[in-house]
Amino acid sequence: MVLSLLMPCVLFCLLAGCTTVQQTAAELQRLQGTWEGVKEGDKITITITGNSFRFYRDTNFWFETTITLPAGTDPQQLRATIERCPPSQNNSIGKVVPAIFKIEEGTLTLVAFSDHEAEPPKNFEDREAMRYELRKVQR
Repeated sequence: MVLSLLMPCVLFCLLAGCTTVQQTAAELQRLQGTWEGVKEGDKITITITGNSFRFYRDTNFWFETTITLPAGTDPQQLRATIERCPPSQNNSIGKVVPAIFKIEEGTLTLVAFSDHEAEPPKNFEDREAMRYELRKVQR
């Protein structure tokens, strides 16, 4: 009898977990491609292929990272682990940059703190955070 009661609960939990994984995979799929924008006069290019995320401003400020999208976060979070960067930023390798993002009307809005120890921003209007607005481009 206990088994017959537990089985539906187990199946429900597995299905809920699968839905979360599918939602995260769908969000990752929407991020794929090249995004460009301007921040304080500098052209910013972000290229996402699979879970590889490349941020490029100039030869002295670029980062190659691996990203994960934690499930069930609102707003949607992105965590970028820095793998490569210019020599002047070598102390950043291995650090995780927590961010939030959204895609609306063809615009990717990405908001993050420069402090790797911080929690991700709580909203897109946080004035202490770095905010990037980028449009998808065809290469």
